[in-house]
This record gives sequence, C-alpha cells and structure tokens, in this order.
Amino acid sequence: MKISNMKKLFTLLAFLPLVALANESEIKVVAPINPNDQASLQRGAHTFINYCLNCHSAKYMRYNRLVDIGFTEKQIKDNLLFAGEKVGDTMQVAIDPVDAKKWFGVTPPDLSVEVRARGADWVYAYMRGFYRDSTTPTGWNNTVYPKVAMPHVLYELQGEQMLNHETHQLELVKPGKLTPSEYNAFAADLTNYLAYMSEPGKQSRKHIGWWVLLFLGVLLVLAKKIKAEYWKDIK
Repeated sequence: MKISNMKKLFTLLAFLPLVALANESEIKVVAPINPNDQASLQRGAHTFINYCLNCHSAKYMRYNRLVDIGFTEKQIKDNLLFAGEKVGDTMQVAIDPVDAKKWFGVTPPDLSVEVRARGADWVYAYMRGFYRDSTTPTGWNNTVYPKVAMPHVLYELQGEQMLNHETHQLELVKPGKLTPSEYNAFAADLTNYLAYMSEPGKQSRKHIGWWVLLFLGVLLVLAKKIKAEYWKDIK
C-alpha cells in the first residue's frame, strides 16, 4: 500500500467516531424528565399502576415510597391500591408468569430498574415507537425494539402509526384519544416515574451529598489552620 493511501485510510479511521456520533445525535430522542416535578411523577405513577402493573411487576418498589413524591398514605390506599394490597407491600403483578409466557412468548420483565438498565431516553423512545406490523404475532412492532413481544397497550391513547420504509419515519394513520403532543407528555410523565422508581433515593442522596461536601470543606479549613499553628514555631 502506498504511503498516500495509508494516510487517507488513517484519516478516515480517525474521523469515523465523529461521523458515528453525528448520526447518533440526529436520531437520538432525549426524554424530558424532571426528578423535581412531583406533579409529573404522580401522573406517571398513576399511569404505571393503571396500565403497566397489569403485566409488569416492580418487586423492588413499595407503595409507601410514593409518599416521597407527594402522595399521602390515604391517597395511596384510596387511589392506587385495587386488589387488597397494603401500603407497605411491593408492587407485585397479579398475572401468572406461566400464563404470561404462554400468551406473549416471554414473561414480561420486572420494571423496577428498567431505566437504570436501558436509560430514560431509550424508554421514552420505546413508548413512542410502536407501529402497526401485520407480520408480527401481536400485529405491532417497535422502532426501538424490533420484533418486541409486547403489544401496544397504549394505542387507544396514541393512535396507530405506520412505518414509512422509504423515509424510516413513523406516520400517524389513525388518531388516538390524545394528540401527539399530549401523548408525548404522557410518555414523558411515565418515563419520569420509571426513572424515579429505578433509584428512589437518588434525590435524597444528592441532598445529603451537598452537606457532606460542606462538612469536608469546613474540615479542610480547620485542618489547614491547625497545621499552620503546629508548624509556625518549627524552623
């Protein structure tokens, strides 16, 4: 290989990561989540319990942790417990795993730490990425998770989308009960809650972390003063 060709090859290899990043930034969807927005978290919790908890469990999450996002225990009992659960119970699913595997071909995964495993952006894009596909057993497919076994349980809200194979874009062919912007906000609230549920103590740890840093800063100042006082008479 000639030296000039080798230089071209090395230049191309050097720029390949930049090209990949550019392409990724063009297609990446950023989930508009806010861990401090309690109203969004509460709406997401309602959505999760009403739509997702029918098939997906959250066995590492207890109902009483919802007080951290502004619910009272009475609100949890009156509005979020439907099958005789107790406030201190974990979010277990009523569906039999054997039946679920028979119906869907795979047992629906536990969603306790789904956002930690896949990322909030992935989950948000996944919930917006369903489209009609007659070649799949459920009649649905997903741009983020191709050939997914899960049907689109929220299609009445979002409507029905089709994938344009020429543009690789989703097109809404049958509107749902929500407008596209309303459904995106709905999906964002659910993603926001799933992110909270994946790490419910994250915000309190951040708060404690600032106090720890302040304490260490004060301790550093005192330590420097003690050192200066100790060594001032030593030549």
